[in-house]
Amino acid sequence: MESDLRSIGALARDSGLSVSTLRFYDGADVLTPAWVDPQTGYRWYRPRQLADARLLCRLRRVGLPLAGIRAVLGADSGSGAAHRVVDTHLRRLEDGLADARRELSLIRALIDQRENPVTTTPTELRFTVPAGELAVALDAVRFAVGGDPELPVLAGVLFDLDGALLRLVATDRYRMALAEVPVRGASPAEEPATEGLPAGAIVPTALVDGIRALLGAGGEEAELTLGGGLVRVETGGHRIEGATPDHDYPDYRSLIRLDPVHRVGLPAAELRGAVESGATRTLPSGPHGAACEVTVLALGQDGRLTVAPADTAAAPGEVRVAVNRDFLLEALRAAGRPEQLVLELTGPIAPLAIRSADRDGTFSILMPIRVPDLG
Repeated sequence: MESDLRSIGALARDSGLSVSTLRFYDGADVLTPAWVDPQTGYRWYRPRQLADARLLCRLRRVGLPLAGIRAVLGADSGSGAAHRVVDTHLRRLEDGLADARRELSLIRALIDQRENPVTTTPTELRFTVPAGELAVALDAVRFAVGGDPELPVLAGVLFDLDGALLRLVATDRYRMALAEVPVRGASPAEEPATEGLPAGAIVPTALVDGIRALLGAGGEEAELTLGGGLVRVETGGHRIEGATPDHDYPDYRSLIRLDPVHRVGLPAAELRGAVESGATRTLPSGPHGAACEVTVLALGQDGRLTVAPADTAAAPGEVRVAVNRDFLLEALRAAGRPEQLVLELTGPIAPLAIRSADRDGTFSILMPIRVPDLG
């Protein structure tokens, strides 16, 4: 044993980390000791590891996930990779703070309504969107609508008006799809007490399909009206309307703040062909535990994405993620006909995001399927 090694207790005292925390990060291969006594199991660290331990302590304080901590401590000196991880985490924290402020503003308004029932709120909110773009957005999210009768809140598409954008969201818990449509004008029927806050409504599946059919009537613009438990769409001299359920949709914003380690661009046709012809594995990982065909995507060290053979282990340095094959093909079809796609992936237990290279606000997220030899 080297005479200048520092004990785990000394490292804990000088770094601000507890002994149990240091043991955890050893087990996670983040900060491993220089030597472990084979008789007692006691851990010893080199003096220069104190700087890493102090950095790790501060990264924990700001809530950086384990994968991010590992990336910072393992980054090559001068590569800028550590700074990029920290900058990405800062943006995520800022986005979360903005969401929290928005929710707290809405909470204050709801408290005011509860304590002062005469407070005026908009009974209707009217705005106009390009009909063609709304149709494309509906096509991009419709496949992800939930069908579980025990989760009626997911049996529709969320129409979420956020400033100059109408965001459409659909999820069945196994995948999520989002699309954005520009808003050309919004006019509340009354001066709203919640001015500037998002306004949304869950549009039931049958009504979503009716709206999509209406958008084929040829109108260039569609006027939407949300509020009062109703949604109305008018275009090309035709109109459809229906009731919206009084449910709180899941907080999708917290689910879409991905922190991908890898972004891969590739031709859409090439990926579709590879998935359709590639090997699969059958696992009990579909909805309600049903068997489903699983596709394993592999990103090699050369940056090339392939469909991995079903019965092989990952190569050194290879990043893999397994997803439901049918869900993946549906997401690719829903993306329309872009020439290029961008896939965002981190590893076997992180979601896979699929984006059109020319429509950043329209993308799908697929939940990963745990495959024993993927981690």
